[in-house]
Amino acid sequence: MSKLSEERAQEINALIKEMTIEEKVGLMLHESMGVERLGIPAYNWWNECLHGVARNGPATVFPQTIGLAATFDIELVQKEYEAISDEARAKYNEAQKAHDNGQYRGLTFWTPNINIARDPRWGRAQETFGEDPYLTSEMGKAAVHGLQGSDPDNLKVAACAKHFAVHSGPEETRHTADVKPSKKDLWETYLPAFKELVDEGVESVMGAYQRLYGEPCNGSKFLLVDVLRKKWGFKGHVVSDCWAINDFHTHHKVTKTPAESAALAINNGCDLNCGCTYHAAIDAVRQGILSEEKVNESVFRLLMTRAKLGMDKSWEKSKWANLGSSVVNSPEHRKLARRVAQDSIVLLKNDKNLLPLTKEKHIRKIFVVGPTASNINSLLGNYYGLNSKLVTILEGIAGKVEERPEITLDYHPGTGMYHDSAQRGWTVGMTESADVVIACFGLDNMMEGEEGDAVETLRGDRDAIELPEHQLSYLKAIRERGTPVVLVLTGGEAISFPRDIADAVLFAWYPGEEGGNAVADVIFGDVNPSAHLPVTFPACTSDLPPFDDYNMKGRTYRYATKEPLFPFGFGLTYTKWEFKNPACKVNEDSVSVTVDVKNTGDCDGDESVQLYVAKSERSENDPICSLRAFKKVHIAKGGCETVRFELSKKAFETITDEGESEIQSGRYRVIVSDSSPDSVSVKLGASVPVEVSVQI
Repeated sequence: MSKLSEERAQEINALIKEMTIEEKVGLMLHESMGVERLGIPAYNWWNECLHGVARNGPATVFPQTIGLAATFDIELVQKEYEAISDEARAKYNEAQKAHDNGQYRGLTFWTPNINIARDPRWGRAQETFGEDPYLTSEMGKAAVHGLQGSDPDNLKVAACAKHFAVHSGPEETRHTADVKPSKKDLWETYLPAFKELVDEGVESVMGAYQRLYGEPCNGSKFLLVDVLRKKWGFKGHVVSDCWAINDFHTHHKVTKTPAESAALAINNGCDLNCGCTYHAAIDAVRQGILSEEKVNESVFRLLMTRAKLGMDKSWEKSKWANLGSSVVNSPEHRKLARRVAQDSIVLLKNDKNLLPLTKEKHIRKIFVVGPTASNINSLLGNYYGLNSKLVTILEGIAGKVEERPEITLDYHPGTGMYHDSAQRGWTVGMTESADVVIACFGLDNMMEGEEGDAVETLRGDRDAIELPEHQLSYLKAIRERGTPVVLVLTGGEAISFPRDIADAVLFAWYPGEEGGNAVADVIFGDVNPSAHLPVTFPACTSDLPPFDDYNMKGRTYRYATKEPLFPFGFGLTYTKWEFKNPACKVNEDSVSVTVDVKNTGDCDGDESVQLYVAKSERSENDPICSLRAFKKVHIAKGGCETVRFELSKKAFETITDEGESEIQSGRYRVIVSDSSPDSVSVKLGASVPVEVSVQI
């Protein structure tokens, strides 16, 4: 503990001694009552900044988190969250001038979501960094560093790792479910990112709604005491998911009264109640089922967070006090949002190099069709901010065409977004006079999201991962007319569709305020796409295990054996790449890996070099392979760069059936590629992977 922390601890303990039990408990609710007589103002802990400051007026709207993950660019992730924390501080400063400590006006942000997107039907998968624990860990750490800054005693804002743990749908049963993954899956897939963020110094951890092995996560001795506090040494505060503690007695039935629920949560170290159940903590103390010492521990941790944020002093003394409203959605932040969106768009297919639509291809007429072309909800995803300059895909394309007067542009939605939409069959004929059709289809935030947010699907989850049937039938009708088709899909997770439905396919996720411009930048060749899939695209829904099965067998690139539509890590560019001369050197505590990456195509480009480790002789329960490192490099056409990786021995760990980590001696394959080493990758256009064998 630093000297400053020791001084703060003494001050906080002195304050706690002066408080009544009612005042202490009042500080443990997300809508904190404060203790004015001791100089502690009321404060609302609930704030969101998943991909920009949310629900608090104007803000820069960055691409949804799953799109950020597709960049495979850790430095870019940190830059985005540094910009978000700038806007968060600026908004806090303005709120303080107005003496406003209300909801969404504070400095404690419930971001990032580091749950594993184990199933594409989950509506909240869009909030995550994808299906891989290593990618999630690296992206999550960059987000925490961008939000909190580099000084653990003086936080810019407080980040929160959520939802602890094993949370990834179904939304319909999250208040009642008791999930029971194998110990191997728990420690191999679900917990690693949380451990990494705790080590990174994340200030807060949020519990999940469901039970794990019979215990509600927000009151789990196993999760909150044995793992988080004792095994990992977490020192920050724990917050419940909203009204999750109420679920203890109303849905999970593990307690009978609000007082028992409050006692269970606080006794196991859940410090802050998003909700109102902790009002009953006063009765719990009086009944003798909760000690005041446990309340004191939670209040201490909460006040320490507020002290680290400078909330125990005047906001004018903060080193971020100079940030004002001019930084919010500033030109620099809009430029960054556009870059993130550009780098998040995945080129899945490009037959006969249809894209980009350069001047040399003599395109004279473009027909834009589809319901997402002018749909704001297809830009936003969930937990979003707003501003007055949200650029749709249609607007982005129109902006490019303004620069090319030789092109005629026409547009019609053709059909609506949702299942009961009428189709305008006559618009199909409009494609015949065009040189190229840009078809904009997919999902929006009314079709997938959190429970209660999406209204077109059951509790936010999808029943099936296929492109909605009415959209697919319209696309088939367009395809039959013979005009080349560029398909632009939006969505927060994998969408299954026939590979031959279009000549070129771009997956744009929910690309944020500059999404339309970014899509147009890629289509017209101002940007060479460089994104890669952070999730596997299964071929069909029937290839997935049951949605409510939390074991990983048959899921993600690490355990699924069925051929995917598109594999994890896959993504094409407008140039070509060659990997050669892989080499490994085994050191005492690490393994050094080098590989030469050559740009053999016709344009400069960015490549995400991915390194996977696999056992040469794996058991049935071992992952097929695991991502262990990645690096994004820029290489000019004809250029070659030697890419270096330094792997710790942990990259070769095995998680046993009992959940223990071991470094097992034997031979391992080290594979370097630009996609997970799946049998379909090269067939779809990925570079040929290279590999070496290493003895550990």
